[in-house]
Amino acid sequence: MRFQLLGPLSVTDGRDVVMLPPSKPTALLAALLVRPGSVVSGDRLRDVVWGEEHPPTAKTALQSCVLRLRRLFAKYGIEDQAVTAVAGGYRVDADAETLDLLHFRRLVERAAASGTGSELYTLRSALALWQGGLLSNVPSDLLHRDEVPRLAEERLRVLERVCDIELEHDRCREALVDLWEVTRVYPAHERFAEQLIEALYRTGRQTEALAEYRRIKGHLRERLGVDPRAELQRLELAILRGEDLGRAGAARRPDAPARPGAIAPSPSSARPPAPSDDGSAPLPRVQVPDDRHDLSRITTPSGPAEPGAPTLAVPGAAGPYPPLPTVPGFTGREHEVASLVRLLTAGSPGGGSERAPLAVLSGAPGIGKTALALRVAHLVSRHFPDGCLLVPLTRPDGSPRPAEEAADELRTALSAGPGAGRGRVLVVLDDVVHPDQVRPLLTAYAYGAAIVTSRMGLPALVATHGGTVHRLGALDPEQSRALLAAVLGRDRMAAEPSAAIPLAAACGHHPLALRIAAARLLTRPRLRLADYADWLRHDPVGRLSLADDPRMSVPQRLDEALRRLPPALAEAHLRLASSSHDPVTAAGAARLLGLPEEAAEQLIERLLDAGLLEEGQPGSFWTHELLRAHARRAAGSSAGHVPALLRPPRHGELPRLDGSRPAAVG
Repeated sequence: MRFQLLGPLSVTDGRDVVMLPPSKPTALLAALLVRPGSVVSGDRLRDVVWGEEHPPTAKTALQSCVLRLRRLFAKYGIEDQAVTAVAGGYRVDADAETLDLLHFRRLVERAAASGTGSELYTLRSALALWQGGLLSNVPSDLLHRDEVPRLAEERLRVLERVCDIELEHDRCREALVDLWEVTRVYPAHERFAEQLIEALYRTGRQTEALAEYRRIKGHLRERLGVDPRAELQRLELAILRGEDLGRAGAARRPDAPARPGAIAPSPSSARPPAPSDDGSAPLPRVQVPDDRHDLSRITTPSGPAEPGAPTLAVPGAAGPYPPLPTVPGFTGREHEVASLVRLLTAGSPGGGSERAPLAVLSGAPGIGKTALALRVAHLVSRHFPDGCLLVPLTRPDGSPRPAEEAADELRTALSAGPGAGRGRVLVVLDDVVHPDQVRPLLTAYAYGAAIVTSRMGLPALVATHGGTVHRLGALDPEQSRALLAAVLGRDRMAAEPSAAIPLAAACGHHPLALRIAAARLLTRPRLRLADYADWLRHDPVGRLSLADDPRMSVPQRLDEALRRLPPALAEAHLRLASSSHDPVTAAGAARLLGLPEEAAEQLIERLLDAGLLEEGQPGSFWTHELLRAHARRAAGSSAGHVPALLRPPRHGELPRLDGSRPAAVG
């Protein structure tokens, strides 16, 4: 005979099942079985059976209930499991053969000790023991308040692990069957919502995945007044960016226990990878290769990468490097990619070159420098068997990091790597502010190659260390269209084939702006592309930002770029860009700013080097439309309270490009 506790309380001999009637002896038996082999005090049992305010005769009545249970056991031939009176209370002895709760726990332990091949089958067998509403025929408010949630939590932890395994093995459709049900029963359970969203997205149901995120977000805000946890928010952002979550998505998250009952590791204290220059960096802990470009497979920090897989060094990290971030939906830049791949593979074994290649990628804020560097690093990773490292040269607030600090960390990372500081390594030095930041890093190792990204042209670095320079501009219309299709999805684009180019034009064919626009459209599936493009044209800068991530903001990125400049140079840029003079010439700038033409030429050179001007014909320059819109917006907001940046210079004043106080002339 066997007791079935995981559902309505019943007794079975394997063929017939006897459902116990709702009664006081049934409540007493349930109270003993939920603590099998343990002594349950008489006071606790009386509270279970009669409530916390039990009658004066409850002690005698409890003994009567025990007697009735013993008669029931005798009826079904299970006297060996009789209720035993001990000092202070009663006990029922049981094992995995006579109580389904203990059988369930034994299967879970067996699954945790087994290999991954049989773990799923064993856990499914454990879940099959749960039949119907837990203790639904037991009339005890106390048990339903205290014990039922505890037992239900054991089942939920196993179900969570089952869904993790399904996702790890690309069985997303099978996982959806369980996840739809459990998320409706437990609408505030964020982990199951996260699994459901991932399963929907990985089966091509992006719109439903985002709708499910909005459901859990709305539920949490309405009922609890809180936002979804960080893992859910990062997953939403990954979907908006069109990232390929790939296999083993659940296993990559450090908050997912490896086995039921395991304690989840605490989040890493290391700084997360810097976002790509066009805003396309992946979420932390969701870093997978893009198979469309035949990149080498990489794994997670919990397991080794395959040979030749790219790696990442985060400031302050030591030991083996976690994977290098991928760039989801990377499009365009074919000429630059081909040129950089040739440069970086020329010094590989058999390449016939002994020099350490150096490439400088420059351009305006958000134009895609970091994205290009990461894409190329993945493509050439097999030529750098000792790894690829990403070293950010600015802090999160935009301030430059000291060269010595970054150099020390690079030396430490290289010495801990497989080449012990002498291997062939590719280093991506990201967001460089000044050549002096780079020179010590290039000296720190002499056996690899480097890609340097900077808003500045860094001609002084090229003059002293050689290398190639690639200045990035806006995408062409077809590249913009391809980027929108990669993020939005081809079905959404096909619904309005003629609207893509006007939308790209409203974004100035600027990669960061295009990604932000596409992300906003993904969260609003009923919004037409053409209507959104018309809306953007009225304020192309102010409306290109996402409220839930300050890094995904065109105005903030441009504001931060201006803060890096000397005040006088920033002032000159705003005056030139907000004017109607285009193209910009030295003579026109001299007239507008009230400067000698020689000083205007110097100023234009500085703005060109800072990525705020583009060069057309010799002596003719132009400003990107988003930068012009940003300058006009700044001019409008400055009226009456921030006149210093945009006021016309007083007669005889020359702006000093180092930011010092202007001096009078004459």
